[in-house]
Amino acid sequence: MSSPMISLKSLTSTTTMNQLLATAKSGACASSSCGSPAKPDDVDPATWEKIKDHPCYSEEAHHYFARMHVAVAPACNIQCNYCNRKYDCANESRPGVVSERLTPDQALRKVIAVANEVPQLSVLGIAGPGDACYDWKKTKATFERVASEIPDIKLCLSTNGLALPDHVDELADMNVDHVTITINMVDPEIGAKIYPWIFHDHRRFTGLEAAKILHERQMLGLEMLTARGILTKINSVMIPGVNDDHLIEVNKWVKERGAFLHNVMPLISDPEHGTHYGLTGQRGPRAVELKTLQDRLDGGARLMRHCRQCRADAVGLLGEDRGREFTLDRIPGEVSYDASKRETYREVVARERGDHVAAKSEAIGMVKTAGSSGLLLVAVATKGGGRINEHFGHAKEFQVYEASAIGINLVGHRKVEQYCRGGWGEESTLDEVIAALEGIDILLCAKIGDCPKDQLTKAGVRVTDDYGYDYIETAISALYAAEFGLEPLAATA
Repeated sequence: MSSPMISLKSLTSTTTMNQLLATAKSGACASSSCGSPAKPDDVDPATWEKIKDHPCYSEEAHHYFARMHVAVAPACNIQCNYCNRKYDCANESRPGVVSERLTPDQALRKVIAVANEVPQLSVLGIAGPGDACYDWKKTKATFERVASEIPDIKLCLSTNGLALPDHVDELADMNVDHVTITINMVDPEIGAKIYPWIFHDHRRFTGLEAAKILHERQMLGLEMLTARGILTKINSVMIPGVNDDHLIEVNKWVKERGAFLHNVMPLISDPEHGTHYGLTGQRGPRAVELKTLQDRLDGGARLMRHCRQCRADAVGLLGEDRGREFTLDRIPGEVSYDASKRETYREVVARERGDHVAAKSEAIGMVKTAGSSGLLLVAVATKGGGRINEHFGHAKEFQVYEASAIGINLVGHRKVEQYCRGGWGEESTLDEVIAALEGIDILLCAKIGDCPKDQLTKAGVRVTDDYGYDYIETAISALYAAEFGLEPLAATA
């Protein structure tokens, strides 16, 4: 018999500490060692301590913990053909976009406000909207202010790598132990097709010369971070016809230089975004093309498959953005940090997370030992906690899992427009959702109406809400068993 489900939704929407503490006392263990999630076999204990609560560096952690980006670094030292840094763009969700730029003091105020209201918060990142290492004074000042007020928060930054070698020592001194570098090439001939120019050593460089300098600086920065024990995630943008095949070589290079994760992301090139690629018709990859490339990279550098290509001012769990709740005009002029919600949240999560890991291990074990060569691609509507807990009509994305002889693995996600608005579904939106689910065998959700269910079935996507609020992996193992004639596991709801 499974343990009773702790409602993380009720926890995170709680507005009073009495309610929050009551939730904690209703079944969660106060010790983080009770029900603590199992460390992956291929991760050493010291590294696991760094990543276990980081939603970008641990797929398991992203079900429970949130990140926050503060837009304090607007200046940039390179131009990318896929980038157009926009301000006051509340309706776009992609890197380089923000609604307001912040000073370090404003950033501190905002971080404290978010930490007081979003108990899942574990990571503060600076991802632009320019380059965090080029706009270094603002980045450093922000980190110093936040670390002095919230010392347990993880500090993280993203960079194009050009100015990175100049600041590695300072990053180590500030205990920044997670850095993301965007590396799209290791061949300058290809780099020249992606970067029109760079600004380095007080000069602007273009073409092949610019790409050579950028490549050398990126490799140097990565090697320096590895030597100091700072974990690195490499972001690569997949650009069909430009660097798609070449990313296999990029994966080899970054693995050899100690990168912890490699995240291959799809090019976003809608014309309305105003980027060079968008205006010249360069297409982005289809979901199946991205997955095919990621599958080819298995066995190289460890892959990140749960990235959401966040805005430079994103707030919340991956896949959600609560940034509009915390614009400066909604934050008091003076705020003081209250650690109680974050501490209590971690107590509640400890047991739920441990139960999830146990259920996941059992489900994966069953699939692995089944002896079947079958494969299922399953899309899941979820809003966190590792459970199937989102209504189909409310979903803005579906997480995609692959069940096969090697287990059950998260292999990506598909972003969609929300189908149900104001109690009604949009036919055109449903067509777009069906297109986004290309290649999916089964869709799992907490609830779905007859009309969209029938339309999805006609399109070849089987749908069920029979496993609503179960753990994702347990439900998938049951589906796998039914599909290939095996004995299913019991539900966990």
